[in-house]
Amino acid sequence: MDSAAPERADHASHRATAGPEPAGYRRLFAAPEFRTVFVAHACSLLGTVVSEITLTVLVYGLTGSPLLSALTFALGFLPYLAGGTLLAGIADRFPPRRVLVLCDLVCAGCAGLMALPATPVAALLALRCVIAAVSPVFNGTRMATLADILGSGDLFVLGRSLLRIVSQGAVLAGFGLGGVLLLVVPPRGALLITTGTFLASATLLRLGTRRRPARTPAHPEGADGATLVRYSLAGARKLLADRRARALLLLLWVPPMFSVAPEALAAAYGDEIGAGSAGVGLLMSALPVGTIAGELYAGAVLSAAARARVVLPLGTVALLPLTTYALTPGIAPALAVLVLTGAGSAYTLGLDRWFVDAVPEELRGRAMAVYTAGLMTIQGIGMALAGAAAELLAVHTVVAAAGALGTLCCALLAAEVRRTRPVRPS
Repeated sequence: MDSAAPERADHASHRATAGPEPAGYRRLFAAPEFRTVFVAHACSLLGTVVSEITLTVLVYGLTGSPLLSALTFALGFLPYLAGGTLLAGIADRFPPRRVLVLCDLVCAGCAGLMALPATPVAALLALRCVIAAVSPVFNGTRMATLADILGSGDLFVLGRSLLRIVSQGAVLAGFGLGGVLLLVVPPRGALLITTGTFLASATLLRLGTRRRPARTPAHPEGADGATLVRYSLAGARKLLADRRARALLLLLWVPPMFSVAPEALAAAYGDEIGAGSAGVGLLMSALPVGTIAGELYAGAVLSAAARARVVLPLGTVALLPLTTYALTPGIAPALAVLVLTGAGSAYTLGLDRWFVDAVPEELRGRAMAVYTAGLMTIQGIGMALAGAAAELLAVHTVVAAAGALGTLCCALLAAEVRRTRPVRPS
């Protein structure tokens, strides 16, 4: 167990670091632990993205079934809800470094078993579910640990933003890298590389981060699985029962639910406007490019106060550009609309700060796990709803309707966030 003195020294250094300094990401790397977390995140994330395309190709090669191949990809989303609600308590009940390392080792073990020639398709799908269920626990623990490393102020916001940028970049680069990798190694060989990335992440986190105590240590009689599930669900109920935390959480969740519509329907829209395969690829990458650009600008140029000021106005109108799909724009205007929509997600930098401030420290790990699980789940729901709507309506109508309905929902949520704003002492 760490003593209190190093913790106080840590927080003192956070206050000194988070003082009146220029905005920007560079100062994050002055914290050695953040450098470790950053590199470990890049390793495990790249491995995850490569494994997704590799496993999809492997299952299709073994079965010849497009349904099973698509299900393999979908299983990356579905178990998030179960893992983020039933297992979220792990993030607060056990020392965070131990949780992070064990999660990486579990994922490495699953990827290693997938790589075995004798592993059948049913086992491949089951192992995919295990990795997906572990992910929200890992991500929630890492997000809470960032607050320990960087403090809960502006450095935490920038750290979260930079990890999101890496995630978006990995999505853009990972699928291309996975495709190239499969040209030189078989799918199961690529899965062995994924195993190595998870092991590298585990090693970095074990050797490069401090051991910190659990936020709410388990009682001897409360270490069984049933008690852990109750503890996890109690944390979720407590989080959602808090009016402000609930409003902030919904404002983090709802815009991505609607913004996935143009990505989910990119192939169909490309066919509708005759954009071809290259156009579809551009339509799918435009939103992440806008997201990266918006976050980089907000993090590097805007001050913490400016980011706080734009949260509600930007969060309200971020989806509004999608309504221009009603005019069935060509490929160039559609790309501009998607980049602009992605850039609007920069509102999350200020919202991250509000959310972590609204959550008690002893609930932080569970809150971050619930946030991660809900985000992935609601995006999956958004994709499914967009696809179902496109069976009945033209694709451009569906995307425009997503923009309009999403803007209305965000306006209502922004009003709720404003109503629950803490009263400043006079």
